[in-house]
Amino acid sequence: MRVIAIVNQKGGCGKTTTTVNLAAALAADGARVLVIDIDPQAHATLALGIDPEKVNENLYEVLAEPDGPEYLQEIILKVGENLDLAPSGIVLSALEQKLASERVEARTERLGAALDSLPEDTYEYALIDCPPNVGVLTFNALRAASEVIIPLETSRFAMHGVEKLLETIALLTERIGHDLTVRILTTLYDGRTRFSRATLAEIRESFKDMCFDTVIRLNVKLREAAGRGRPIASFAASANGAVDHAALAVEVDASAPGASLDASAPVQPQSSLEVTPEASPLVQSAQLESSLEASSETAQPESSLEVSSKAAQPESSLEVASEAALPESSLEATPEASAPREVVVRFRDMQANDVRIAGDFNGWVPDKGVRSLIESEGQTRVWTKILLLAPGTYQYRYVVDGEWRADPENPEVISSAVGGRNSVLVVR
Repeated sequence: MRVIAIVNQKGGCGKTTTTVNLAAALAADGARVLVIDIDPQAHATLALGIDPEKVNENLYEVLAEPDGPEYLQEIILKVGENLDLAPSGIVLSALEQKLASERVEARTERLGAALDSLPEDTYEYALIDCPPNVGVLTFNALRAASEVIIPLETSRFAMHGVEKLLETIALLTERIGHDLTVRILTTLYDGRTRFSRATLAEIRESFKDMCFDTVIRLNVKLREAAGRGRPIASFAASANGAVDHAALAVEVDASAPGASLDASAPVQPQSSLEVTPEASPLVQSAQLESSLEASSETAQPESSLEVSSKAAQPESSLEVASEAALPESSLEATPEASAPREVVVRFRDMQANDVRIAGDFNGWVPDKGVRSLIESEGQTRVWTKILLLAPGTYQYRYVVDGEWRADPENPEVISSAVGGRNSVLVVR
């Protein structure tokens, strides 16, 4: 079971919204998920349609007594398909005073012991919604978790607070020898404002590969869904908030600790012309204008984009390397019919700072296994993505400013299981 604590000592940054809607998105993808509301405000409990005042037992009974952890399974409530809740209540605010006389190790291990008491394979994920402070409840969450997600709004004050939180987590891991994989999720993002775009760029530059590619956009539907006691996916499935959290769920699922980004890997500077998969560029604000052309001996069929390795048309933004003369960024393709081809995708935009591509060819992890070049044509920046693809049909999207979009120049799309539409590409 992956135990993920959603932590930030700053209030109003989207911890509860992230917990509830990420849990619902993971559950919709078929994972068994437990939401643990360890915040005395009980907002996650409310957001999942449960009135904490009407709950007879909550996490206080589990955490207050030495033998409490074994009762966790008894307080869990089913709130949806594949989705359960360990509810909270205002009484949790008295826990720190009650446990004050106990040694630190004893009072901060209660939640971890409770999760260990659950039958094996009951859940694939446990998401812990933490209070907006670093006290005994948050330390319980950090000791129980193996991963941490820090929601970070696009504010410079919020960035300063996260730096202090990271120091606290580092001290905790050093003191008790408990390693945590920490990721930062940008929330409450309004791409219409220059300030938000600049702050997002600063966040990406400061925290580099700790940042998720997905960005949670500011969306009033998220607040409306919480007010109705429902996850956004069931309240407004087509809203930006639902699309963003579905994308986040895909990214979380693809970045388990064993396969997560290595924070120690070298990161290319923003001005670099070449970016490796381990050092992908920073996602910043972008308004995408892309053209897509395919090299082929015959005209493209109406059903999909087709790519042939036998010839190349000039000035194409989607090309396949061949034995014929190619731009410098292209490489030779293996002549065998079943061998992978190098598909070259180009994006041009005067304002964008970064563009990524994700599809079923790379596990939907943006820019994974993709060779990237950044060039300029006057005031226009050009992103070249080089994909090594075997013949077949592929689905893909662009990641622009953390937002997952279908290719606007490709009319061939297919509905995605997580919402929205994927573009279709055929390589022959």
